[in-house]
Amino acid sequence: MFHAQLLTLFPAFFDSPLACSIPKRAIAAGIVTVECIQIRDFALDKHKKVDDSPYGGGPGMLMKPEPVVAAIRAAREKQPDTHVVMLTPSGGRFSQAKAIEYRDMPGITLLCGRYEGFDERICDYVDEQLSMGDYVLSGGEPAALSVLDSIIRLLPGVLGSAESAVLDSFTEEGILDWPHYTRPEQFEGKDVPSVLLSGNHADIERWRQEQSRQRSRR
Repeated sequence: MFHAQLLTLFPAFFDSPLACSIPKRAIAAGIVTVECIQIRDFALDKHKKVDDSPYGGGPGMLMKPEPVVAAIRAAREKQPDTHVVMLTPSGGRFSQAKAIEYRDMPGITLLCGRYEGFDERICDYVDEQLSMGDYVLSGGEPAALSVLDSIIRLLPGVLGSAESAVLDSFTEEGILDWPHYTRPEQFEGKDVPSVLLSGNHADIERWRQEQSRQRSRR
């Protein structure tokens, strides 16, 4: 069983996505467990303050080290072999290869930031920093959900066909998937490529591989 822990200020963000489609089936089947840990529970003051203004001035607020590090330690206590990932724009870029790497771990803990980011000292308590790309989100929750979804669909027994995950874009040779078509054979003057109707599996396979390469080059 794969164990995922989400360190967040907004656990409710994950309620609906994890109750739908593939994640819901994976959780119901006992293939994966997902637990949200509320960072605010580890705040030290009566107001449950988790942020403060930055030294040196500047806009926004930073997440304080005390509650965040305490939440990380709590996650490690629950699962000593978990891999703790801080979601931050300064991290390495997420990819399908990284999703496969995470899938093969016993579990993962995704640390979601808010405000202007983390106190830099928190970085010393995580195993890895990860970015979804060169754009800004309101918090780490959407990024964590993307990472978690990409892992879950790779776990054995989650998808209806094991081949589906193997043939996904970027999984084989790092290239995009080929174009797909279904019924009807003709739609508003646009036809399904004739090779797909030929029944010649060798020709179909060659066409698909060439289309993948062309799409990836573009």
